[in-house]
Amino acid sequence: MSGGLDIALSEQEFRQMQRLFHERVGLQLQPVKKPLICGRLAKRLSALGLDSYQAYYQHLISPSGEDELEVAIDLITTHETYFFREPKHFEFLQQKILPEVVDREDFRVWSAASSTGEEAYTLAMLLDSGRPHSSWSVVATDISQQVLRSARRGLYVMARGERIPMHLLKRYCLKGKDRYEGHFLVERDLRERVEFRQGNLIKSAPELGLFDLILLRNVLIYFDVPTKLQVLRNVVDRLKSGGWLMVGHSEALHDTALPLELVTSSIYRKVDR
Repeated sequence: MSGGLDIALSEQEFRQMQRLFHERVGLQLQPVKKPLICGRLAKRLSALGLDSYQAYYQHLISPSGEDELEVAIDLITTHETYFFREPKHFEFLQQKILPEVVDREDFRVWSAASSTGEEAYTLAMLLDSGRPHSSWSVVATDISQQVLRSARRGLYVMARGERIPMHLLKRYCLKGKDRYEGHFLVERDLRERVEFRQGNLIKSAPELGLFDLILLRNVLIYFDVPTKLQVLRNVVDRLKSGGWLMVGHSEALHDTALPLELVTSSIYRKVDR
C-alpha cells in the first residue's frame, strides 16, 4: 500500500474536510490550505493503513473516529505563541486595569484559545506580582487536548521566554539542567494557579462563569464572518459589565452590534445598553 505522502487529495475530499473542520471547530480552511492538509494529515493515513482521504474522512465522522478527529484538529490548527506576545496588551493590564481594580476582592481572567499556555502564564505572572494581597484567577481554554497537556506541564524552550522581563523570569521560572538544558519550567505555585480546560469557542460556555478580562487574540482570523460573530457573542456573554476584551492587533471588530466600546487599539470594554 502507498504511504500517505503519495496519496492525492481530490477537490471533493478537500471540500469534505473543509465542512468537517468548520462544523466541529468553526475553522475556515481556504483553498490555499489544501497543501497544508496533505502535509499534516498524510502520515495519519499511513499510520491507520488507509489508502484515500475519503476513507480517512469516513473514519473521522464515525463513532470510533472521535479520538482521531482530535488528532486531526491538533495537526491542522496552529499553536504558535510565546510569552508577552503583543506586549501593549500586558502594559495596558499593568498600567490601566490593575490600578482601577485595586480594591476589587477578586479578578478573573479568561485566556481563550490559550494554546500551549504562554499567554495564560504571562497573565498569571502579572497578576501575582500586581495583586500580591488580593485574589485573582486565570482560566485558560483550548480546543486541543494535546496543547493543554503541554500547557499544564509548563516546560518551554528558552526562545519562548525571551520577552519575559528579567525580574519575572527569575521569580517565576526555573532554568533547566542536564536533559532539560535550553529549557525553563514555570514554577509549581504559579502553574497551580492557572486552570487549563478544553473548550470550543463556537459553543456557549456558561459553566465558566463571568470574567473581568478576556483575551481572545489571533484566533478570529481563522473564522468566516458568521462563525466569528458567533464566537464573539459567546465570549462577550462571559464578560462582566465594564469588563475588558483584548483581541489581536490585526482583528478590529466592526459592525458586530455587540455591547462593546473601543478603548484603544484592539482593546474593548463591555457597556450596558
